[in-house]
Amino acid sequence: MNRAPGSDERATASHAADRHDLIRVHGARENNLKDVSIEIPKRRLTVFTGVSGSGKSSLVFDTIAAESQRLINETYSAFVQGFMPTLARPEVDVLEGLTTAIIVDQQRLGADPRSTVGTATDVNAMLRILFSRLGEPHIGPPSAYAFNVPSVRASGAITVERGAKKTEKATFERTGGMCPGCEGRGTVSDIDLGRLYDDSKSLAGGALTIPGYTPGGWNHRLYSESGLVDPDKPIREYTEKELRAFLHHEPVRMKIAGINMTYEGLIPRIQKSFLAKDKEGMQPHIRAFVERAVTFTTCPDCDGTRLSEGARASKIGRISIADACAMQISDLAAWVRGLDEPSVAPLLTALQLTLDSFVEIGLGYLSLDRPSGTLSGGEAQRVKMIRHLGSSLTDVTYVFDEPTIGLHPHDIQRMNDLLLQLRDKGNTVLVVEHKPEAIAIADHVVDLGPGAGTAGGTVCFEGTVDGLRASGTVTGRHLDDRASVKESVRKPTGALRIRGASTHNLRDVDVDIPLGVLTVVTGVAGSGKSSLVHGSIPAGEEVVSVDQGAIRGSRRSNPATYTGLLDPIRKAFAKANGVKPALFSANSEGACPTCNGAGVIYTDLGMMAGTSFTCEDCEGKRFQPSVLEHLLGGRDISEVLAMSVTEAEEFFGSGEARTPAAQRILARLVDVGLGYLSLGQPLTTLSGGERQRLKLATHMGDKGGVYVLDEPTTGLHLADVEQLLGLLDRLVDSGKSVIVVEHHQAVMAHADWIIDLGPGAGHDGGKIVFEGTPADLVAARSTLTGEHLAEYVGA
Repeated sequence: MNRAPGSDERATASHAADRHDLIRVHGARENNLKDVSIEIPKRRLTVFTGVSGSGKSSLVFDTIAAESQRLINETYSAFVQGFMPTLARPEVDVLEGLTTAIIVDQQRLGADPRSTVGTATDVNAMLRILFSRLGEPHIGPPSAYAFNVPSVRASGAITVERGAKKTEKATFERTGGMCPGCEGRGTVSDIDLGRLYDDSKSLAGGALTIPGYTPGGWNHRLYSESGLVDPDKPIREYTEKELRAFLHHEPVRMKIAGINMTYEGLIPRIQKSFLAKDKEGMQPHIRAFVERAVTFTTCPDCDGTRLSEGARASKIGRISIADACAMQISDLAAWVRGLDEPSVAPLLTALQLTLDSFVEIGLGYLSLDRPSGTLSGGEAQRVKMIRHLGSSLTDVTYVFDEPTIGLHPHDIQRMNDLLLQLRDKGNTVLVVEHKPEAIAIADHVVDLGPGAGTAGGTVCFEGTVDGLRASGTVTGRHLDDRASVKESVRKPTGALRIRGASTHNLRDVDVDIPLGVLTVVTGVAGSGKSSLVHGSIPAGEEVVSVDQGAIRGSRRSNPATYTGLLDPIRKAFAKANGVKPALFSANSEGACPTCNGAGVIYTDLGMMAGTSFTCEDCEGKRFQPSVLEHLLGGRDISEVLAMSVTEAEEFFGSGEARTPAAQRILARLVDVGLGYLSLGQPLTTLSGGERQRLKLATHMGDKGGVYVLDEPTTGLHLADVEQLLGLLDRLVDSGKSVIVVEHHQAVMAHADWIIDLGPGAGHDGGKIVFEGTPADLVAARSTLTGEHLAEYVGA
C-alpha cells in the first residue's frame, strides 16, 4: 500500500486542535479579585471553594461565564442583539479557550400565576400532544388542552380583489383549554364587603373603611355626592337598585360637586386601584387592608385545575390531563411507562426520559401543576438542570452555583452522579461549592481566599482534593471537620403544640415542638419540613420567621439602608459637621444631581435592552462634591459606604467616629457571617443565603420569642458554620426558642432536639419518623437522617 510521505509522522503527532484543552484566565480583577491567573482543565469537573465573599462567584460567574455569554451575544445580528442585555467586558487581561457557557443558578423561576413546573420544563407541551392524539373524546389540537390558551370564536367579512371586488363571509375558531372562570389561574379573588364598609352606617356617617376614602376627600365625595345613592341612609337599607349603583355601576362621566368626573361602582374601582398593583410595593397600611379585604379561593368552575370542562372530560383510560398534572411526578412516570401506543412511541420515549430525570434528580415528589414561583432556590436550580440532562450538546461549559443547596445528605450522592454524567459527555463542569461531599468528586480544585472581601481575591490553592486537604488553607483545614453529638442537652421550658397538620403532603401530623431549646427539623427534600414549620407555626408578634425569599427593594437598596444602619451614620456625620442629616442620604438633598444618587446612569432604550454606566460627575460615589467635604473620623460618607462590615465595626467602635447605635447593628451583621459585605453593596447582588442572614441580623433585636430559620447554613463555608452555631446558642441562651429547618449534619449534631420527617418525599413522606435527641437518633439509626448523621460523627 502506498503512503504519502510524512504520513506516519502526522499520524503520531497530536492534532493542533487537541492543544486547546485549558481555559486560561490571566489578570482577572472583577470585584475583589487581585490579578488572578489560573488554568482550568476542559472536559473535567472543577470545584471552586473558599469562604463566603472570597471571590468564587466573581471568577466563575462574573468573569468566565460573563465573557462567554458576551462573545456569544456578539455572534447574533444587530437586530437580535437589540433585544439582549448589553454586557460589559469583564475586568481581565486574557481569557483563552472559552466554550459556550450554560449557567444553572439559584435564581427563582418566574412567579407568573400561569407558570408551573410543567410549563417551565416543556413536559406540559408533550402531554398536550399526547392527549390530543389519544384522548377520548377527541376535543381538538394540543391547544385545546392548554390552560393558558382561551377559546376564541369570531366571524366577519373579508374583501377579496380578483378583477371585480367580491366580499366573502369568514369565520375563525380556536379551541383553547383555559377555564373561562379563572382565566387559567386556578383561583378567583373575592372581596369581603364587610371590610369595605360598615353597613349599619350611612356614607355621611363614615360607613366606608377603605384607606383614602375618608369623609370630605374626593374618593368619598364621588359616592356621597353622586346623586345615585342617599348619603344619609344606612347602606343596609339600600334598595337593590341603589346597592347595584353603589357597588357595580359601569364607568360613566357625570358632574359631581360641579366637576366632570368618572363614576363607577365601588368594587371595580377597588379592583383597579388596589388589586391591579403589586401588593409588595404598597404602603404597609394599604397592604394590610388588601390582605384583609381580598380572599383567593379555588375556582369553582374548574376546581383549581385551570382547565375548561372539555379538556377535563377528555381522558386516556381514566386519566385526564388535569389528573396527570396533579399526580406526583414519580407516579406520572409509572403511568406513562404503562402506555403502549406505537403511533406516539417517540413522544412517549421523550416524555418518559424527562420524567425519569425528575426522579433521578430528587424532584419526583413535585407535581406538574405546582406553581413555579413556589419552588425554593435549590429546587428551581434542579428544575433548570432537567433541560440539560438529555441535551445532545457536548463540549460546553456548565456553571453551577452550589447545586447541593436544599439537599439532604442522602440526595447529594444523586446530584454528584448527575454532575459526573454531564462531565462524561465531554463537557467542562465548573461548580461553586462548600459541601465536602461535593468537593470530594472534583478532578481539579481552585481554592480562593484567604479571607473575604478585600482580604480575599487571591488563589490559595490549585490541584487535587488530596492536595487541598494537605495544603493548610482555611478550606483544606476544615474539609474533614466533623462535629460530635452533644453530651448534654438543654431542658425545654414548654412546648408548641401542633395538631392535625395537613398542609401539602403532611398526613395529619401531631407534634410538640419544645420551646427554650434549639430544635432542628430534618428529612429528605420534599418530606414536609417547610410545610410543617411554615404552614403550622403562625407568623405573628411572637414568631420571627426568616426565609431566603427576595428582599423587596430597588437597586438603590443596600445593607446599610435595609438594616437601618444608615440613620445613626447620617446623624453622626451631621453632628460632627453641624449640618442636616439629609445631606448624607443618596436619595435626598446630598444626592448627585446627574445620577440622582444612583452612582450609575441607566439609559432606557425603549424596545431594546437598557444599558448603564458609571456617573462621570460623581465617579459612582452617589453624592455631591460639597457633601464629600464633610468628614467623620477622617472619612467621607462615600468612603464609609465602601467599607466592609468588619472595617466599619472597627471604625464606629472607637475614636472620633464612635457611634454605639451603628456599632450594635454592625456587630449583628458580623455575628451572622456577613462581615465581608460592603455597606453600600446593592441588595440585588446578594445570594439567597446572604439575604436570609441579613434578615436574621435585622430581626435579632426583635422581641419575638420564637425564631424560625430555613437552612441558615446556605452559602456558608465550612469554617463559618461554627460561628453560626455559636450565634444560635446565644439566641437560645438569651431566652429565645430557635427552630431550624436544616440538612447540615453539624447543625443536627448541635441540636437539643431533632424532629425527622419522612420516610421519603411527596406522598412517601409527610410523617414524623423520629423525635428525640441527636444521640438517640444516632444510636437508633432507624431513619436515613440517622444513618447519615451516625456516619458523619463517626459513631
